[in-house]
Amino acid sequence: MCGIFAYLNYNCKRERKFVIDTLLNGLGRLEYRGYDSAGMAIDGDTSDQILIYKEVGKVRALRELTEKSVSDPGHIYETQTSMAHTRWATHGRPLPINSHPHRSDAKNQFTVIHNGIITNYKEIKTVLLNKGYSFESETDTEVVAKLMLYIYDSMRGNKMAFHEMVKACCKELEGASAFIFKSTHYPGEMVVYRRGSPLLLGIKTEKKLTADFVDVEPITEGMVEIQEGSVTDETAYARRAHTHLFSDTGDEAPGVEYFFSSDPSAIIEHTRRVLYLEDDDIAHISAKGDLRIHRLTRNDGVSSIRSIKTLEMELAEIMKGSFPHFMLKEIYEQPESVVNTIRGRINFETKQVNVGGLRNHLSSIRRCRRIVFCACGTSYNSCIATRGIFEELTEIPVSLELASDFMDRASPIFRDDVCVFVSQSGETADTIMAMRYCLQRGALCVGITNTVGSTISRETHCGIHINAGPEIGVASTKAYTSQYLALILMALQLGEDRSSMAQRRAEIIKGIQELPEKIKEVLKVDSLITDISKNELHDQKSLLILGRGYQSATCLEAALKIKELAYIHSEGIFSGELKHGPLALIEESLAIIMLMTRDSHYIKARNALQQVIARGGKPIIVCNNEEQDISDKYRKIRIPSTVDCLSGILAIIPLQLLSYHLAVMNGVDVDFPRNLAKSVTVE
Repeated sequence: MCGIFAYLNYNCKRERKFVIDTLLNGLGRLEYRGYDSAGMAIDGDTSDQILIYKEVGKVRALRELTEKSVSDPGHIYETQTSMAHTRWATHGRPLPINSHPHRSDAKNQFTVIHNGIITNYKEIKTVLLNKGYSFESETDTEVVAKLMLYIYDSMRGNKMAFHEMVKACCKELEGASAFIFKSTHYPGEMVVYRRGSPLLLGIKTEKKLTADFVDVEPITEGMVEIQEGSVTDETAYARRAHTHLFSDTGDEAPGVEYFFSSDPSAIIEHTRRVLYLEDDDIAHISAKGDLRIHRLTRNDGVSSIRSIKTLEMELAEIMKGSFPHFMLKEIYEQPESVVNTIRGRINFETKQVNVGGLRNHLSSIRRCRRIVFCACGTSYNSCIATRGIFEELTEIPVSLELASDFMDRASPIFRDDVCVFVSQSGETADTIMAMRYCLQRGALCVGITNTVGSTISRETHCGIHINAGPEIGVASTKAYTSQYLALILMALQLGEDRSSMAQRRAEIIKGIQELPEKIKEVLKVDSLITDISKNELHDQKSLLILGRGYQSATCLEAALKIKELAYIHSEGIFSGELKHGPLALIEESLAIIMLMTRDSHYIKARNALQQVIARGGKPIIVCNNEEQDISDKYRKIRIPSTVDCLSGILAIIPLQLLSYHLAVMNGVDVDFPRNLAKSVTVE
């Protein structure tokens, strides 16, 4: 939700048009996160001028606005600090006045962009209104800009360092957020604060970095900026910072460019050197281009250095290529994404599984009294899909928790529990809150994510990166199948000490080895799915999807995809529950899909089919290639056979394609469905 991107350059000349294009391209990389408006704040022609441009709609609308409005696009900046934002409305309608950046006043003395929610904004707004400050938007973010102005006015001429002002401001705020601050009073400076929402910094320079880390500055209260010309703190600091990052030791920083972003996909085209900010970090870029990192709080046990890492993703991975939409591309990438998930983790000759991220904690996990899966949405469905095989292979009780409901109940967690948190982005707000709740109670916490450096991957004790590659489409496809597979790998490794399960484990490992080729075979049904979508389902208002056993999660995930993409009411129902209410819905005109792959639950699934047929239902049936017992008068989607616990991976793919084609036929923006965001970073 929402996207933050900022571009700064020091001692390297850049045209205004180049700066604007860099910001707009960065926002374009963040479009998949979901948004309804966009805006930017750039430096003007003088050091005390900030220009703000905002527009409702897609990034291209903001591009058109800037092309019409920006004067002198050839203006050269030796140094500049600019920022941009895509907004997903929470407080206030999608209007230009509610879009970011938000300003403190008509002179733009302080400008702010923000990702997240400020839960106590009403109280702060009331105080500021009583002190005579006026507001122009309906948002929670505007109070931050006004609060910065109030702090500045309260200093009465005593100029505080910019990062100290931000620290004073952020101490008053509650909620998960990420901020970027600019000010006409601090030209050439930018301050960034993270609490809960992801932010990373990219560093680009021709100079060689002399260290692969940045020290976190010790906390000093009430620090006042030293006046120009003093040789005490500011100059000494500048030299110290250069020693950390650059080989130069002069008063001026070498030519350097910085990029702040919510997501590495917006940075990778510029640089691979990135630094991930931790919660409560305050990053300050000074007017000389020096980087300092401070903390909002002291003695909190967080590391005193921030490592500079190398991004491994490729720009080509986040481009659509020949596909019309990212989602279709990602569906077709699943033969490769499952290979990447298992790469280096299974020895198919010896039938051994070795997930390195779990290695040091295997004995603790095996001794636990229960495993608690905690996730949201599609990630939760992947947990449902693998719960049965987890319990079978490990004989450890498994409970499933929706992260939001888990926190609402404040469910009891004990030191001998193992809690597994599954999130594609690793930044899902509800899941992160649940993780921190469990960490506080002493449970061993395991993270399953697709994003290296994400909050969940950093704060859990151990975990698995699913390695599915960047997923841009809002509707998760390849991340679901890779999460599913990663959880099965975890179950296989945990169960390797049980000799009674050796044959079962060997059967599953053989099935995993065959999986990529079978996924390629499943993708060949695309033309059949297109025909079914066009002739039987695209005009439906409601759809039931029935499954049982290992297909229970498949029916839930398929219904979720059709809801979020095609805007058709769809419901996934466990077949065993038909007689307990849903059977009343069955009639000839109701669209029904039934999952009937061959496994130990097949006979029960056939019983459900007979119940549906007896009430006039005409289901579309997902079954195996060799299926002969189902009448040919029913439409069939045939998929290859595989070991039962892997059948959900093959069965979901035609239904992912179905949701895609229904969305296209209904005229929906497939990659950016309405009201939704890729990364849900607020509660």
